[in-house]
Amino acid sequence: MSTDSNGGWRPTEYFGFAEIGDSPAERKLQDMKRRKTKRRLWTLAGVIGGGILFYFSLLLIEFDLLMLYEQLPFFIDALYGQNDYFPPAELFGLPFIDFGQYWSFMMEENLILTIENGQIVWGAMFVTLGVAFAGSVLGLPAALFFGVMASERVVPYPFNFVFRATMSLIRAIPGLVWFLILIPLGGVGAFTAALAIMIDTTGYAGRLFTDELEEIEDGPIEGIRSTGASRSQVVSFGMLSQVFRQFIAWIAFDLEHNVRAAIGLGLIGGGGLGLELYIQRQTFHYTEMMACIILIFLLAGSVELVSQRVRSYLREDDDTEKTGFLEAIANVPRKIVGSTMGRRS
Repeated sequence: MSTDSNGGWRPTEYFGFAEIGDSPAERKLQDMKRRKTKRRLWTLAGVIGGGILFYFSLLLIEFDLLMLYEQLPFFIDALYGQNDYFPPAELFGLPFIDFGQYWSFMMEENLILTIENGQIVWGAMFVTLGVAFAGSVLGLPAALFFGVMASERVVPYPFNFVFRATMSLIRAIPGLVWFLILIPLGGVGAFTAALAIMIDTTGYAGRLFTDELEEIEDGPIEGIRSTGASRSQVVSFGMLSQVFRQFIAWIAFDLEHNVRAAIGLGLIGGGGLGLELYIQRQTFHYTEMMACIILIFLLAGSVELVSQRVRSYLREDDDTEKTGFLEAIANVPRKIVGSTMGRRS
């Protein structure tokens, strides 16, 4: 310890740290400095560790910038030309893309829908949507059951971890692997893909439901209990009633995720647009591949837009985003320009 100009004692610093004085304010100040230093050291260690993992990841995947540079001309050649991603055409004497080839392929291969003998035949795009929707709906009851039972508010610790562990096991196995596991049960096709999405929905949506239940308020629960309600009534009216909006929002988000998962399952035989994309890739028909990609973009984008609208309507305090579906599409360019100008300013 050393003295200040008034003869009082002040803490002496050693290696950037001060010797703790008798004042509570001094002790608190030194404690804050130590915590700040520890955070900086942990942050530095995290950055170094992440950098090392990133370096070894590049080595494992044999990342090669020179190879990308050498292959770039071949990729560019595959973009614009006959039987390439963007078939050439002319519009008012200027080079353009022949969208008619995309449309012809969609109609010939029935990627959207056709009418045969007065009956509608749904195409690959609707098969993908059907796989995602059916799998989501089939998985929701199990997701709700496991999500509720995994909450410590419903099932006491440690018994709730039986349900948590089950959902963790489901999430540990990707949906593509679940599809391969279920092939002996349902064969290779859209039905098995829907079963795989059903199991995947149970693990992911159930975990989201559990997290929402862990954050609810205790007041409504105690109020229901004070009326002499049974255990099931407490869960239904005291807990689930608080998270109804959140559950619907997560269901919409999960459907959006499952549409993309259904496309991925199609690549390994699950039907729909993914299967058609795989077939065209095997035969190196790049124009037809691009037609499938356009439909995938439209399908996934439409489901995402509908999901976003549902979630915005469920927000209690956000009235600015509560617009209609067509209005939302019309506002996309304005929002893009507005966000771009905002970043520049």
